[in-house]
Amino acid sequence: MAHTSKTKTVRGTGVREASAQATRDSILKAATRIFARYGYDGGSIEKISSLAKSHDRMIYYYFGSKEGLFIAVLEGIYQRMDEAEAKAAPVLPDAVEALTALIRFKVAYYRRHPEFVTLLNTENLHKGRHVAKSQKATQFSSNAVDLIAGILERGVAQGRFRPGLRPRDIYLLIVSTAYFFTSNRFTISAFLGESLERPGAVEEWADFVVDSVLRVVRAQAD
Repeated sequence: MAHTSKTKTVRGTGVREASAQATRDSILKAATRIFARYGYDGGSIEKISSLAKSHDRMIYYYFGSKEGLFIAVLEGIYQRMDEAEAKAAPVLPDAVEALTALIRFKVAYYRRHPEFVTLLNTENLHKGRHVAKSQKATQFSSNAVDLIAGILERGVAQGRFRPGLRPRDIYLLIVSTAYFFTSNRFTISAFLGESLERPGAVEEWADFVVDSVLRVVRAQAD
């Protein structure tokens, strides 16, 4: 189902437009923090407007509803990751270097942005019913999978990667290892008796993930 909330795009000119955009951005920033801390159910409109130093009616004006605001928050975190990925994983000629850079970016990004993980956990508890209404979510996922597809194609052409790999599968392999390390770091630390928060832990895990993924995609003779 398409996103049918009343989210408003700020248009106009001059001081009024700048003020309106600032209000909308402030609400989104506050909502991201509140939903990440309290979840969807506990993230009330009142808490969000208070943190944003705004009014409840402005939230309804720009986003239509609490659900519309939450969808906008999810779209925002996906968009920021998409933009960061485009900058951090340039089209390197060597496919192995390109895939390595992409993996290291993914592992580091989740760790640097725990609110991203928390918000996705919240949405998964709701069985993805909010993000399913977004018209933008598939655009961001397509960008991520297309990036991997291009790397795999170059790798096959260079004789470095084996043919027949599904970009979607490699994407899932990378994000699952990157996501789980951050999302479950506290329980896994307690379970293993080894802190995943210690200095160097993320870099060590990134090294392991790079090695693991490259073993999966490499051509036999490489």
